[in-house]
Amino acid sequence: MSLTIHSIPAFEDNYIWLLESDHQAWVVDPGQAEPVLAQLAKLGLTLTGILLTHHHYDHTDGVEKLLECYSKSKVYAGYLMQKPYITHRVKQGDHIQIANTQLSVLETPGHTLDHIAFYNDQVLFCGDTLFTGGCGRVFEGSAQQMTDSLLKLRALPDSLSVYCGHEYTLSNMNFALRAEPDNLQIAQRLSQVREKRKIHQACVPSKLKEEKLTNPFLRFDLEPLATELAKRNQTQAKLTSSDLFAICRAWKDQLDKTGELDAF
Repeated sequence: MSLTIHSIPAFEDNYIWLLESDHQAWVVDPGQAEPVLAQLAKLGLTLTGILLTHHHYDHTDGVEKLLECYSKSKVYAGYLMQKPYITHRVKQGDHIQIANTQLSVLETPGHTLDHIAFYNDQVLFCGDTLFTGGCGRVFEGSAQQMTDSLLKLRALPDSLSVYCGHEYTLSNMNFALRAEPDNLQIAQRLSQVREKRKIHQACVPSKLKEEKLTNPFLRFDLEPLATELAKRNQTQAKLTSSDLFAICRAWKDQLDKTGELDAF
């Protein structure tokens, strides 16, 4: 793949991804324009296109200023996104050509209704649907939609590099160990994440294989986590995959409110 991927930090914990290929530059989810413009100038690149995973401000607020500077840039987003500057509305199964690299579109609603992901056989740009060690909150969609979206991502090849929208890895892995305290791979990953975050080193991207082994939001319907989640439900009803996801998400939401997952 003739694609170089640059990380551009934004806000407190966002990532903007700059894709460089054959002297072209594309950006994924530019919540701020200034750091993107600075990186383009540093690399001597002209912006060719913008990829948007969903409509939240911290992923889109930089678009208009970027278009003021690069008016010929294409803007790709899901067909449900309501933004006037979108030039190409895409749906699942569509393909986007970036120089010599092709990305496919996957619809991943749940966090928002218009959420999409971009991927090929090497990379996955998943916005706020899947995080390193976690997943996004369900703001607009349903638990069933989010479950289906996460299972779509879980079905992709292990070798993909996961480029998500935020650096939440430490909090997410603290929860993962709470959810599966006997999972040695989670304990090992958490130790590595703690060391990286102490020196402000990024934990994104990760490999999808690692997410499948250690991320509770790709494991909620697998044992032993499924049994633990069923116990937390305290009913005798047979639980669906979306029920298990909803219990897992509510558990983490509750702990997020206390702030205890942010501790090293």
